[in-house]
Amino acid sequence: MTSPSPAGRSTGLALATAGGLFLSFDIPLVRLSDGGLWPVLGLRSMAIFLIALLALAGIRLATGRWSPLRLTAATLVGGLFYGFSTMAFVAAVYHTSSANVVFIVAFSPMIAAILSWLLLKEPPSRSTLVTMVVMLLGVSLIVNGGVSSGHLFGDFLAAVAAVLIAAALTIGRASRQAMGFVPLLATIIPAGFSLVLGWKEGFAMQAPGWALLDGIVMMPLAFWLLATAPRYLPAAEVGMFYLLETILAPVWIWMIFSEMPGTPTLIGGSIMVLALLGHSMTQIWAGRLAARRAQTSITASTGLLGE
Repeated sequence: MTSPSPAGRSTGLALATAGGLFLSFDIPLVRLSDGGLWPVLGLRSMAIFLIALLALAGIRLATGRWSPLRLTAATLVGGLFYGFSTMAFVAAVYHTSSANVVFIVAFSPMIAAILSWLLLKEPPSRSTLVTMVVMLLGVSLIVNGGVSSGHLFGDFLAAVAAVLIAAALTIGRASRQAMGFVPLLATIIPAGFSLVLGWKEGFAMQAPGWALLDGIVMMPLAFWLLATAPRYLPAAEVGMFYLLETILAPVWIWMIFSEMPGTPTLIGGSIMVLALLGHSMTQIWAGRLAARRAQTSITASTGLLGE
């Protein structure tokens, strides 16, 4: 693979940065909606689902064909995992601190690496194994703080969300199918549960506009931008920008709600972010080194043929 041009790299960096920034506003907007779990989850999910349908219709009109998304066992099971992960994620926001949620969910790539190792026989690299151990230390500190503060159930929901996301990623990896629209369309699952389970408590929200902003603008844009960025940047580099949510979401919560994370969360979260950052930099360096070696090999072969 050739290296991206300076202009293409700048485009990729802009897309990935904007995507990570939009993603970081998800939890603050859920909190700002000021409603119960089911109404906020239902409105947010239905908005994302409708936007996904509109996007699919737009692709049909523009290209004359539907998206490459196909209904298969992989997309259906992956959709179930994505749908229930959304429910667990949003529910966790209501039962533990926002910082705990984003830091615990940030462990999902490592869980995906473990599942790929066990199910797909893809052993992780040494750097990935080291990162797993370090991140487990960070998670254990956060969960221990959740036990002492009475937020264990919320931390458990965040861990469930991380496992479900990792399972969905593993299915996508195994099937090699286009899964870009799956997490968006899978929001019909939490939307349906919200309608069934939330009718007794009503669907009143003090500020539903925030939930609509999240579902109509922020989340679809975040997913699209982060899905498009790999056209211009290596996937390992794009993955680093998902860290923006992990870093910035607790900052927005602190600025808006004056909710300061506890000491165990700050220490454990810092360990996890630094571990992920170090792992991402290692992957980028390894990828560039491999590309440089391949280019050198091609150049040498061309020179020999020329002789």
